[in-house]
Amino acid sequence: MFSLTVRDHMMIAHSFRGEVFGPAQQVHGATYLVDVTFERPELDADNLVVDIGLASAVLKEVLGEFNMQNLDALDSVQGQNTTTEFMAKVVFDRMAAAIGAGRLGTSAKGIGSLKVTLSESHIAWASFHGEL
Repeated sequence: MFSLTVRDHMMIAHSFRGEVFGPAQQVHGATYLVDVTFERPELDADNLVVDIGLASAVLKEVLGEFNMQNLDALDSVQGQNTTTEFMAKVVFDRMAAAIGAGRLGTSAKGIGSLKVTLSESHIAWASFHGEL
């Protein structure tokens, strides 16, 4: 299996509902390092997994919806506990939709799976990995 990963980041504010979250029930901030890994069994005719420039641009656009925002106020995630795990799946879904819409070019047609990892720090991160 071949893979290619692109990286960006986003800075957000949010709060959580539920006693399990303790002090994180109050509004707080997070800066996520975001890695998106594209996987495919064979390289395309140009020996690519995906066009790295297009992948980077689309990731930046996807994260732009959330970057520098209070997630509690966004309709697209309203009513959700926007945990790191939850947001990894949100980014995954948007990247998968971009691939399906052809926004990552023709080489992206061969991508079989995608993995999105959001790192809160050097000691804590969460991922969502799935087939396309």
